[in-house]
Amino acid sequence: MASVRIREAEEGDCGDILRMIRELAEYENLSHQVKISEEDLRADGFRENPFFHCMVVEILPANGEPQGPRVVGYGLYFFTYSTWKGRSVYLEDIYVIPEYRGQGIGSKIIKKVAKVALDNGCAQFRLSVLDTNKRAMELYKALGAQNLTEVEGWLSFCFEREAMRALAGN
Repeated sequence: MASVRIREAEEGDCGDILRMIRELAEYENLSHQVKISEEDLRADGFRENPFFHCMVVEILPANGEPQGPRVVGYGLYFFTYSTWKGRSVYLEDIYVIPEYRGQGIGSKIIKKVAKVALDNGCAQFRLSVLDTNKRAMELYKALGAQNLTEVEGWLSFCFEREAMRALAGN
């Protein structure tokens, strides 16, 4: 395997991050739901109080190769709060382009996010996965994650913009 580096994303990575967000949505058959732009990523992730943090995975070129590092994956996360446990990290997306899957890169991203969580005094690190993504579920369980739907019966709900407008009386 080529040399891999995982680093904090920089504003200049937003194009690559958006490309992979779209690839992930396509993989999950949810492309129609991607409404975010590269400008949104810049505005939301690279300001004084960012809404999210992101790590990118680079494949480093071998000595003598003319091209620079290639971004082949990312992990986008943010801090949240549990009224039962306190500080938490939520990993919104984890993605590795298909040709680099199965090489342990996803595990490395998860381990880096776990370290961020611990370094920031977090009691837990959460993520969600589609019920059809068996490979990801197996990976998360192998790394020590609990399936909260199985263990505690939790289900996720979401209020989209129109529902929020109705709730807010707009």
